[in-house]
Amino acid sequence: MKFAICNETFHEAEWLQHRIFQFAAECGYDGVEIAPFTLNTDVTKISPFTRSELRRAAEAAGIEICGLHWILSKTEGLHLTTPDADVRRRTSVYLGELARLCRDLGGDVMIFGSPLQRNRPDSISLCQAYSNAQEVISEAIPVLEETGVTLAMEPLSAAETNFLFDIASTKRLVDMVGSPQVEMMIDCKAMWATEPQPIAEVIRIHEGSYCHFHANDPNLQGPGFGELDFVPIVKALQEVNFDRWVSVEVFDYSPGPERLAKESIDYMKTCLAQAE
Repeated sequence: MKFAICNETFHEAEWLQHRIFQFAAECGYDGVEIAPFTLNTDVTKISPFTRSELRRAAEAAGIEICGLHWILSKTEGLHLTTPDADVRRRTSVYLGELARLCRDLGGDVMIFGSPLQRNRPDSISLCQAYSNAQEVISEAIPVLEETGVTLAMEPLSAAETNFLFDIASTKRLVDMVGSPQVEMMIDCKAMWATEPQPIAEVIRIHEGSYCHFHANDPNLQGPGFGELDFVPIVKALQEVNFDRWVSVEVFDYSPGPERLAKESIDYMKTCLAQAE
């Protein structure tokens, strides 16, 4: 497995991107995961020059940009399940633009969390929400194929969203779309809140069903900052031969970006050593 950290950990502290790449490498990370809104709330306005410069800065630091997440956060007029056909069309087009950005930065995976842009409106049934979501994603598949980018749907908790609020409901949509370019990812805080089995067991049960992993604590800070024991989690990932990205995603930045980044990776690598 490869370790990454999400760049919005440093956003409130107003770190420049090249500094994030350098510090991540110094801490021992292999990659950085980008939230597009930290670059621009409209990715079509990110110039080819800026894209090339970001990729070069990451490579100079010895870091991969593994992909994107929070892909619709802070956008306007975009939504996955809306009954508005024009909004669905624009959302499909924008997913394609995100895939092009992801490719240009050197990444190959986009995490669809963005709860506000996927919540099922009260005016439509759950069945219609699935149908609308399938349509939006399916229309973006040609660009996903062209760019070699995988769209990874993220199960969140019912406290965050009313659509795709556990692994089963997320797998249902992935199966409906039926494309190798559309998979699922899993997140520790979400599994802790929604799945009946321990996280390590969930990892084993759903082996082969996920292509990306977010590491965090239910207290919304980094691994090792709360009560969640990551030794059995890392051991389970090893047992299923998970060789993709394990990315630290934090929502409570109060410990500060330096502590969150450094102590999270140190803890994860300690857990890795113990699991071995």
